[in-house]
Amino acid sequence: MVDLFLKGGFLMYPILLGSVLGVAILIDKFIQYRKILRELDIPLGDILKKGAKPAILAPILEGLKNNCDEKEVSIIGTKQIRRIEKGLSWLALIASIEPLLGLTGTVTGMMKAFMVIEKSTSVNPSMLAGGIWEALITTAAGLLVAIPIHLGHHYLENRADDIAFLLKEITNELTLRGKNGI
Repeated sequence: MVDLFLKGGFLMYPILLGSVLGVAILIDKFIQYRKILRELDIPLGDILKKGAKPAILAPILEGLKNNCDEKEVSIIGTKQIRRIEKGLSWLALIASIEPLLGLTGTVTGMMKAFMVIEKSTSVNPSMLAGGIWEALITTAAGLLVAIPIHLGHHYLENRADDIAFLLKEITNELTLRGKNGI
């Protein structure tokens, strides 16, 4: 495995870095979203009765307690949603850049192969192998990193949307209860 990595050339290092960062963000967000969804997956009455309120709701509940109007509460909710979505743009960026790094490796590998052809009067396949190895390995590595990161990003975006919907639903219910004196 290390041998393949080294044959891929210098572009394998940024591909590896993107892989590590992407997986770290995926794991962090997956755990965060699962926790939030579990906290919000109880009836509203229970959320209000429980001693420990879901952390994601704390600023919204505080705003309602301080008699903020609907617009102010909406702004608080939007800030919470943006906080939840933080990091997703990095996943999208990693998923977009990794294939480009692989493609760049393809170009540099083919350049190496053609430089060998240029310098030699007679060329045999083994002379070209190094450049072709680099081209193929970096392309494969870039795609093998990008595809799961892209799928994970899509999954997490959907979970973030679920959380945003729940927050809006809870906030609307709490606002109505506040207006009706419940």
